Amino acid sequence: MILSGNYAAAYAAKLARVNVIAAYPITPQTQIIEKLAEFIENGELNARYIRVESEHSAMAACIGAAAVGARPFTATASQGLIYMSEMLWWAAGARLPIVMGVVTRALAPPWSIWSDHSDILSQRDTGWLIFFPESAQEVLDTIIQAYKISEDEEVLLPIAVAWDAFYISHSYEVVDVPFQRNVDNFLPSRKKYKHTLDIDNPFSHGNLVFPEYYMEYRYYIDDASNSSKKIIREVDEEYYKIFGRKYGGLIERYRCDNAEYLFISLGAFSGDIKEAVDRLRNRGYRVGFIRIRCIRPFPSNDIKEVMKDINGAIIIERDFSFGKGGILSTEIKSALYSLNIPIISYIAGIGGRDVGYEDFIKIFQFSYKCFNLENIPEKPIWYGLRVIK
Repeated sequence: MILSGNYAAAYAAKLARVNVIAAYPITPQTQIIEKLAEFIENGELNARYIRVESEHSAMAACIGAAAVGARPFTATASQGLIYMSEMLWWAAGARLPIVMGVVTRALAPPWSIWSDHSDILSQRDTGWLIFFPESAQEVLDTIIQAYKISEDEEVLLPIAVAWDAFYISHSYEVVDVPFQRNVDNFLPSRKKYKHTLDIDNPFSHGNLVFPEYYMEYRYYIDDASNSSKKIIREVDEEYYKIFGRKYGGLIERYRCDNAEYLFISLGAFSGDIKEAVDRLRNRGYRVGFIRIRCIRPFPSNDIKEVMKDINGAIIIERDFSFGKGGILSTEIKSALYSLNIPIISYIAGIGGRDVGYEDFIKIFQFSYKCFNLENIPEKPIWYGLRVIK
């Protein structure tokens, strides 16, 4: 089918047989829930659609649904995600398998509807697992995989699948939509867990906990997040055996064999970076690309394994932590501190500003000179920044 990233997400939720959908419209996410409403209205999807007054309530409804054994879905973006933030903590703390689509969009003020990753990355400490697909096809595949991962008894954590506004959400491409029977074989109906609420066996869940136990609850969330790395790889391999597509687990390695320098990035940038890598390889530069597919749990060991013998890394990201630097750069540097690898950080595409493969070639050429002159900028470079008076 020819689908946008948003429609691919709706088809994925339908194939996963979600039975509760609660969402509030916000650009550029609204198409997802409109399409799901259409599926329900014409009888293609047997699900309860809950029309709520806010994103906060949308997640509250998903929490209630997941707590009693349903398979919920929601989607949001930007300000809506921030409004939902309190409930994100509750969903993870209650160990509920929920999947949410996040169409990444810049935060106001000033108002912007274009892509920026700071919205979802600002929620990286909530306990949610966070995936970044590169394409509409990967949006569909990752949402289906996410339910399998989230509902695994070793994990039982909610998952956010995030993709770039307009670059992926509204761009159309050929998408292989699996047959329902194959998805059913891959993703069986959700089973009940020990903490699933049951009116015939009532008990209290998520109530007040005193200091002697609260710390343990946090430890077990972290333990489950780390355990999910193995499950993510296994689910990706199982998906490949059935559907013929896999994405490398937590990271994708692109032309990393014998590479001396590596780009590192995530999201919609990735296709253009791959094009830049191909062209630079044709010019004789030994350069590769690590695409971060999963930012939580953070794939520290996977990245270190690929980067242990390289001469320099170029990190390009569409986010920023004020007073600190690029969020992705900060996390990668903390993971690689023992390897002493020169790293140059670039902030690009903030608020949807367009950058393409030619820009990434220019970034590499400048970085290559810096690496060879051992003149590594200490601060992140804001690529294409204009001075506003």
